[in-house]
Amino acid sequence: MKFAVLIPAFALLSAPALAGPEAFHPGEVISEFGPVATIDIEMPIPEGTQFHVAFDVAEEADAGELNRTLVSAARFINMQAEAGVDPADIHLAVVVHGSASRDMTVQSFYGGVHEGAENANAALIEVLSAHGVQIYVCGQSAAYYDVTNESLLPGVTMALSAMTAHALLQQDGYTLNPF
Repeated sequence: MKFAVLIPAFALLSAPALAGPEAFHPGEVISEFGPVATIDIEMPIPEGTQFHVAFDVAEEADAGELNRTLVSAARFINMQAEAGVDPADIHLAVVVHGSASRDMTVQSFYGGVHEGAENANAALIEVLSAHGVQIYVCGQSAAYYDVTNESLLPGVTMALSAMTAHALLQQDGYTLNPF
């Protein structure tokens, strides 16, 4: 009976420790956003790999909070760079539609629809744009939410629609990231 109790205890002692959130650290390319964990990968990324990835975001962040998909774009860059991919070989686009269109706006517009809250996404969009990330807002959603070209943050481009942006990006070899 004592032996049966010792086996589960021994199994716990030999199990690998799980790191959890503390395993994440700032990325080497975009240190302010997109924390990553160092991974012992078994699926190698071939040398010379070029990524052309489109992210889709329709869900607006809570007022004053970062949009999760924009953070994911920064994390994608940081993960690939940590794995040895040259940042010049990472080409990302973010297609924004629905209420998320408001996350792409200047403070005067954003604060007006969010009771004066600060648009935390402005700094992230500036950094993403500086790293070549293309950000497109669906014109159809923008019209619905009264977002104009003038109310978009620098680095954000108005597209005819999200459907059009995705179709054109696919023609340019971009794959859609499902996360």
